[in-house]
Amino acid sequence: MVKIDIIGLGALNADRLYHVERLLDDGEAVVEDRGVFPGGSAANTIYGLAKLGIATAFIGAVGNDDEGRMILGDFEKAAVDTSRIRIKREVRTGATLCLSAAGKRAIYVMPGANDMLTSDDLNPAFIDQADWLHVSSLAGGGQLQMLASLFKQVSAGVRISLSPGALFAAKGPEELKPLISRSFIVFLNRSEIRTLTGQDFSRGAGIILELGCRVVVVTLGKGIKTSGAGRGNSAACYIRDAEGEYFIEGGNKSKAIDTTGAGDALAAGFLFGLIKGKTLLECGRLGVIAARFCIGETGARLGLPGAAELSRAYSETFKENP
Repeated sequence: MVKIDIIGLGALNADRLYHVERLLDDGEAVVEDRGVFPGGSAANTIYGLAKLGIATAFIGAVGNDDEGRMILGDFEKAAVDTSRIRIKREVRTGATLCLSAAGKRAIYVMPGANDMLTSDDLNPAFIDQADWLHVSSLAGGGQLQMLASLFKQVSAGVRISLSPGALFAAKGPEELKPLISRSFIVFLNRSEIRTLTGQDFSRGAGIILELGCRVVVVTLGKGIKTSGAGRGNSAACYIRDAEGEYFIEGGNKSKAIDTTGAGDALAAGFLFGLIKGKTLLECGRLGVIAARFCIGETGARLGLPGAAELSRAYSETFKENP
């Protein structure tokens, strides 16, 4: 049996991407069809890690349709183990409708087969063979409780990485505590951490640490200026643990074509660093560079780098080897 470094668990979606002039409360706007791409938060991160040479697998559900076959085929080309992805023949593959305009997004989720993933599809013994489990949200009723039960069953030797996303963040800290308390690291963006905690990213990270995780990573979108940022630079990522906090620069070198999956790419780079034994500062830099590659192409995966590309860009940006 091939050793698996990290297993992903979460929604598998066909992302239907459209660029619009502006996001509307009401009215009309011109739409540009960008196409249909494989997606899902944890799925994008696992794909990114596989492209970086990490041994990966995924647990999830798709329908018996063209979209499901597209998702499976995309994973297989990247050498992701798909043996634990279940095909639910009675429903369609999950889908998202993604509208983007000037760096802002609106995402509408149609869960489809993702809602059919049950505890019977999860095998803690399979997960226990890995060093890491990376989890993102599922929309179905009772699936948060299903994940909380799974987290209790997984061996203490497996580190858990959690990307709760907007759907889980809206449930609040107490409802998410069973997941956060068992997680080593939690990934959020600025909007999600405010929704989850009611605080800005710095205070919110402190609240999340108090719930029991070890590290909080917050993506900062277009970035924020900090006292340490150089001219023309801004921090693209914020990291906090019990020892202190880090603002990570290096993410604003080129114009974004599409920000879909940028946070998932950052998680891939960050987890790649952790798996390779890097410091939190180095992990943050690897994540920011991976996200920079992602936003240079349409969709969450087309721009993701290989290990050599990531290393080269890191060296060029930070004037040192990763």
